[in-house]
Amino acid sequence: MKEESKKLTAWDRFTIARSQTRPTALDYINIIFDDFLELHGDREFKDDKTMVCGLASIGNQNFTIIAEQKGRNTKENIERNFGMPSPESYKKGIRFMKQAEKFRRPVITFIDTKGAYPGLEAEERGQGEAIARSMLALASLKTIVIAIVIGEGSSGGALAIGVGDKILMLENAVYSILSPEGYASILWKDNTRAKEAAEIMKLTADDLYNFKVIDEIIKEPKDRWSRKRYKFSCK
Repeated sequence: MKEESKKLTAWDRFTIARSQTRPTALDYINIIFDDFLELHGDREFKDDKTMVCGLASIGNQNFTIIAEQKGRNTKENIERNFGMPSPESYKKGIRFMKQAEKFRRPVITFIDTKGAYPGLEAEERGQGEAIARSMLALASLKTIVIAIVIGEGSSGGALAIGVGDKILMLENAVYSILSPEGYASILWKDNTRAKEAAEIMKLTADDLYNFKVIDEIIKEPKDRWSRKRYKFSCK
């Protein structure tokens, strides 16, 4: 598996990370934890379903979960806003971060987004400030925070829940300032050079581990792009 893994390019890993068949945050939550109770709402505007928050347990240990959730089909993607959080997502996350601190529960975040939602309505409701407040809340939280990049972690949308005591990353996840297409468009005015951009950006788990941006790499099963095979392998 090591030899096969080394053959994958940065673009290969980016493609795997973005795959529709890749496990989502809820898949991992249901595999890892004995129980999960989802909690809703930011108590200000609405419940943004892009961010899944709740209480989970493994044996006698309780956790607070904050996770970015993508859809698996068109209907789910619309419901989850294609995995792009609005300000309400981050405000909801902050609400449960503070609750976790109060009850001394460790916080585990699952990062999987192409970026925060860039729509006008999100900007009108303070998208940038919501991201900044989320980062500040995590940085000052008086409980353990473990952040896990499980798929596509891009831009401030990922960093908003990426501040932790330990940062883990799946072997074929990516973590970067923006997508390779966006990078190529900005740098060269040519998004067809996305593959070249992916190599330059150093967005793979191996790259980020070598730069000491992350603490650990979580190895993945051979059929890394298959949700069904992944669940089977985890059992």
